[in-house]
Amino acid sequence: MRKQNVMNRDWIATARTLSEALPYLQRYEGAVVVVKFGGHAMGDDEAMQIFARDIVLMRQVGVNPVIVHGGGPMINQMLEKLQIESHFVNGKRVTDEATVEVVEMVLSGRVNKRIVQAINDEGGKGVGLSGKDARLMICEMENPELGLVGTPVEIDTTILHAMFAADIIPVIAPLGMGRNGETFNINGDTAAGAIAGALKADRLLLLTDVAGVKNTEGEVVTELRSAQIRQMTEDGVIAGGMIPKTQTALDAIERGVRAVVILDGRAPNATLLELFTEHGAGSLIRGD
Repeated sequence: MRKQNVMNRDWIATARTLSEALPYLQRYEGAVVVVKFGGHAMGDDEAMQIFARDIVLMRQVGVNPVIVHGGGPMINQMLEKLQIESHFVNGKRVTDEATVEVVEMVLSGRVNKRIVQAINDEGGKGVGLSGKDARLMICEMENPELGLVGTPVEIDTTILHAMFAADIIPVIAPLGMGRNGETFNINGDTAAGAIAGALKADRLLLLTDVAGVKNTEGEVVTELRSAQIRQMTEDGVIAGGMIPKTQTALDAIERGVRAVVILDGRAPNATLLELFTEHGAGSLIRGD
């Protein structure tokens, strides 16, 4: 009898959560949400399945999700396997032609198709592409010393709107093309921010392996304005690997994204928690 009561309580709690989600479901109907997918969840089959199911659910309730993924660890593994030596300038990898071929092979081939398959396994219609497809991302060289590392300068979202209309979930590998036909490797966060800005997305969700932006006491700050981010960076509170993420957030907001969330991708159902519950997840950043 006790077991039955526990089970009933679980189902009642589930029903309550669904009921409480209604205003959030209404708010995000038709919204564009760009998700940068990376970190721990990419290398874990169960975490990948949970992420894919959440994305398919978003599409099912009328949200237009766009996935932009990374793949750094897989690239490193393949370069080692092929015995291609990497050179670094100020801690950043130099991407020569041999390296960019491997980057494209791993990102567009292995990583992209794994995410697409996970989405399709959950009943969604995932389609993989890179920034080279349909001239989605035109790039210029970021720094000649780093070789074929690109900064997006033109984004053509025509193909993405066509995919939304067909109930397709775009899964984008962070590669772009140059004006002379070169292939450029793009930082995954940078690519996600540029695409979100071009789409004037309602949300940009940056999934990371940390809980969010932390204050001097080490506590996650749940809501921030752009000016606070700049001040915390100046004061050294935001440091290290968090700086490029918060800079991506600031750039995206300047381009017209309504809000950016830096959230813990290790937490199950993190994207659903953020969009469809009062609790949210991670740090929400808005313009001033």
